[in-house]
Amino acid sequence: MVTSSQNAITVFAKDVGHGLLEVSHNMLALVGLLVIAIAMFAAGRADLRLSMEREVLGWLQERHGGQAGVAVADYVAMPDDPEHLSLARALAVDPAQLTRQQAAVTTWLSRRYRVAPEPVARIVQEAWHVGQKAGIEPTLILAITAIESSFNPFAQSPVGAQGLMQVMTRVHNDKYQAFGGKLAAFDPVTNLRVGVQVLRECIARAGSLEAGLRYYVGAANLDDDGGYAVKVLGEQQYLERVAAGQSVSVTAPMVMVASGTAAASAPATVPVSLPSVSPSASSAQDAPNTGNTTPKVNEASDTPAREQIALADVVR
Repeated sequence: MVTSSQNAITVFAKDVGHGLLEVSHNMLALVGLLVIAIAMFAAGRADLRLSMEREVLGWLQERHGGQAGVAVADYVAMPDDPEHLSLARALAVDPAQLTRQQAAVTTWLSRRYRVAPEPVARIVQEAWHVGQKAGIEPTLILAITAIESSFNPFAQSPVGAQGLMQVMTRVHNDKYQAFGGKLAAFDPVTNLRVGVQVLRECIARAGSLEAGLRYYVGAANLDDDGGYAVKVLGEQQYLERVAAGQSVSVTAPMVMVASGTAAASAPATVPVSLPSVSPSASSAQDAPNTGNTTPKVNEASDTPAREQIALADVVR
């Protein structure tokens, strides 16, 4: 009796095991068929493939940003914007692809600083895009770039400020890590994004735009900034007028403080100091008067205090 009961239980267990095995095989086969069907369906839909690729790419970039210690929500801290991947790697664009405002600003800057319009167009485009993300006027970004480097991406001051926006690479080395390291300081787009990060931190720390510019140039603890803020804001006014469709001469004088103390001196205008090249017949009428040059603020002193050394406290 006991033996027959054991045999019955054994047969039942075997039957149940075989049944589960068969169900598992059938389920796996069904899943496989569904995967194949979905893959074939997606292969015939280019829009679905593109959407999936973007989703996967966005996930990978978020993961990379998290590993690098960078806030994903902070656009200017990211190496690439998923919506502008190919654009982020471009060093030049056709000005005809820009908006009317951006194209006008590009043409004016190109003629004023005697640089090719295509790379300037890329910088203008990035300034508009990053400025919107960071909450900073693109004309302010471009004005700082103009005053700092005259749109020379390889510029370097005596104390080590580098690139378009003359960021102190050794002070803000951590901001370049997400872009591949400190050598990315000479990439125009990367330097602009890091420069905007630094500028935003300076304004937030100082509490106002003018005071933030003093922090940016490293004059937060000095009596004056050598006229830096006045020059930047003066150039921004020109750019805003150009963007609004107004006519502004490319030889318009740069506003700066004539004496050593910005707070106690009235602003004065002096001829703008721009790159010196041999003007061609087509550009001679647009060439600014460079007979009376004015040094850049961040080259006026050989002490690191005139640079962004004060910004080391910003990131602490």
